[in-house]
Amino acid sequence: MSTTKPGSVKPVLVLGLGNLLLTDDGFGPTLLERLRNTQQEDSHVEYVDGGTMGLGLLSLLSGRSAVLLLDAFCANQSPGTLLVKPNIEWNDVGAIKGRSAHEGNAAGLLAVAALTGDLPGRIAVIGVEPEVFATGIGLSPSVLATLDEAETQAKALIEELTGAALCV
Repeated sequence: MSTTKPGSVKPVLVLGLGNLLLTDDGFGPTLLERLRNTQQEDSHVEYVDGGTMGLGLLSLLSGRSAVLLLDAFCANQSPGTLLVKPNIEWNDVGAIKGRSAHEGNAAGLLAVAALTGDLPGRIAVIGVEPEVFATGIGLSPSVLATLDEAETQAKALIEELTGAALCV
């Protein structure tokens, strides 16, 4: 059973991606903030608002056993459809399209992490099909309606990812 040493990275990264100034693109950071406010401090989980930093987030992936990506994804579903992928291959993230200022952010980040050997052992995704991508603050009604379920799913995944990380 492993534990996090002082100065080392926490095994599980919860990474919110998106722009709060582009309506539904703010899903990732909004969900991340809800999780930060409701989860107890955990020495095995780090919560990061990655915004639209793209490859600037690469160093955050190094040394992790798992990453949970929170983002708005276009998967040709009805607006507000929740996308929960508890275990996805890094190259499958690119099949889910972005429609925002950080388009390709998650897929590009994971592709480079795979090339540099910084890819976490497990990748999970919680996303939502956006309704509106336009300048504005706040989520559309269909996306806002998914937040409670997204939070529930994220908490369950974080617990699972943390448990798996401790067994390594």
